[in-house]
Amino acid sequence: MLYHISEESNIEVFVPRKTEAWPDLPPVVWAIDEKHLINYLFPRECPRIIYSNSSRVSEADRARFFSQTAANTIIAVESGWLERMKQVRIYKYCFADNGFELMDDNAGYYVSRETVRPLHIEPIQDMLDRLLSYDIELRFTPVLHPLKDAILASTVTDFSMIRMRNARP
Repeated sequence: MLYHISEESNIEVFVPRKTEAWPDLPPVVWAIDEKHLINYLFPRECPRIIYSNSSRVSEADRARFFSQTAANTIIAVESGWLERMKQVRIYKYCFADNGFELMDDNAGYYVSRETVRPLHIEPIQDMLDRLLSYDIELRFTPVLHPLKDAILASTVTDFSMIRMRNARP
């Protein structure tokens, strides 16, 4: 099963389209796998950093980033997005995985060059409850950039930085 998360509640058909982030890619329909679904249980434009512990993390970085938590994965969001997260409803569109090809294993991205119809749609009314049902730590911070810089300068390699263009300067 593959998924697409949207704030739109009534998408009947997903038509391939171009995206600014991948200008050389032909029009496609984007989907994500189950493992990476948690990265998208947010308002679309919400900046966030998701990072996980792994065997590649040095002892010093493990102490720096993970010593104060029992969670293996931490998600950091700017505090200014909390109210939006409480108010917005998102929808999980579910797709059969046939017709999709893996685009990026690290990010869990799949693409289809064909029009896709969802098998079903699941409303997610309380995204905070859904996020906290995973074995993660959810953190709120006034600004994400210091964390971004620290992770990029570290041995943490399992991370995702989404919609950082919307982060506070």
